[in-house]
Amino acid sequence: MRVGLHIGKFDWMGSPDNIGGKLAEIAKTADENGFYSLWVMDHLFQLGTQYGTVHGPVEGAMLEGYSAIAYMAALTRRIKIGLMVTCSFFREPGLLVKTASTIDVLSGGRTYFGIGAGWFEREAKGLGFAFPPLKERFERLEETLQIAKKMWQGETTPYNGKLYHLAEPINNPQPLSKPHPPIMIGGAGEKRTLRLVAKYADASNFVTGTTLKEAGVLYKEDTEERREMVRTWILGKLAVLKRHCNEVGRSYGDIEKTLTTYIKLAPDAMSATEVIELCDQLAATGIQHVIFNMPNVEEIKPIKIVGQEIIPKVTDL
Repeated sequence: MRVGLHIGKFDWMGSPDNIGGKLAEIAKTADENGFYSLWVMDHLFQLGTQYGTVHGPVEGAMLEGYSAIAYMAALTRRIKIGLMVTCSFFREPGLLVKTASTIDVLSGGRTYFGIGAGWFEREAKGLGFAFPPLKERFERLEETLQIAKKMWQGETTPYNGKLYHLAEPINNPQPLSKPHPPIMIGGAGEKRTLRLVAKYADASNFVTGTTLKEAGVLYKEDTEERREMVRTWILGKLAVLKRHCNEVGRSYGDIEKTLTTYIKLAPDAMSATEVIELCDQLAATGIQHVIFNMPNVEEIKPIKIVGQEIIPKVTDL
């Protein structure tokens, strides 16, 4: 199993003055301790107090995603970097593909291209973005995926979709990742999202709740019933993905199955042994890459514990 790190908030003690330095320390420590991937959200506002303190109030600190991962790419050497996940309507597709390609080239081919339909209406309208109806958001997502594939294949003939029109989609330099940065689609919607995964993606990403009480609506007590519910939910989603793959003629095995969840390594929260057990449970469902949001990541020690005590134990799951 691969292990990634998701940074979901930046309101550390001393911020904003120390955001750059602390983010650098987090990225370097994850890189040096064997994490496979490193992620930030593509949000413009924080997610709100309904998610407790793991994210924080809407007015809380939030970095622009592509700027943040470009910064972290320059500070690291091995770890893969991406957004969990890009909002498809924040940036015109041509510019988005160019941005993602640039970071892949500058990082030596270490990026994921995470993308989704977008959902947070308040941040979009708050900063002046149009917030299309859900049907249109999915249309924009699919056309963006088509444009990305076209540009990464070196095709420069015009693209004329329903919503986007590119007269000459030149993309030079091309990404170093071959055939292109792995496309990860976030979400678990069975009719549209998972079908898009089957048609276009190299990885899927689901998000599950947590046994951390500070996570607000994401919290649920750790019981056998909860574990079985999570297991059944994941298996159900993967079965739907497999069906879509069969329908579009795609190999289910070609798609990396990833999952994001929340852990906290602390005396009053979770132990390394409990996290290893969690990884074992997820691996048994077919998850290949678990991405941990750690609310106390700025303490740095939890990153080292994962690297030294957890990653070596779960690599072969």
